Amino acid sequence: MRWRVLAGSGVAVLATAVVGASAVDADGVWFRELRKPPWQPPPQVFGPVWTALYADIAVSSAVALSELPRRSGFVPALTANLLLNAGWTWVFWGARRPSWAAVEAAALTASSVDLLARAARADARAGAALAPYVAWCAFATALSTAIARRNP
Repeated sequence: MRWRVLAGSGVAVLATAVVGASAVDADGVWFRELRKPPWQPPPQVFGPVWTALYADIAVSSAVALSELPRRSGFVPALTANLLLNAGWTWVFWGARRPSWAAVEAAALTASSVDLLARAARADARAGAALAPYVAWCAFATALSTAIARRNP
């Protein structure tokens, strides 16, 4: 893995985290009054999980980018994934549209599966390392859908 590539993917992922987190208001009245499924994790789980996943995305992407040819399509796939990632929080929290957020989460999950496959072509370990991200995005899709159904 090249360190400059890791720095670039790290900056991109950090920007995604900052943009996404800037829309979150977990203590706000709107969110507190939403009907949520009983299996929703407590709020304090999300920060550590996302921190680990963002680090994973940055490192796995750097490994893949260090191995793949420039025209592999990984950079546009990663860019689309990170835009969907940050966009979810703005759709859910900013626009307060859980049903739209469920659709956004499904698109993010599909994009994450694609990113995993692309990373695996470069390095099997980098692809496998993205599996928790795919799983969390799928969970987020289920959670977003459950919230949307409870709050038409």
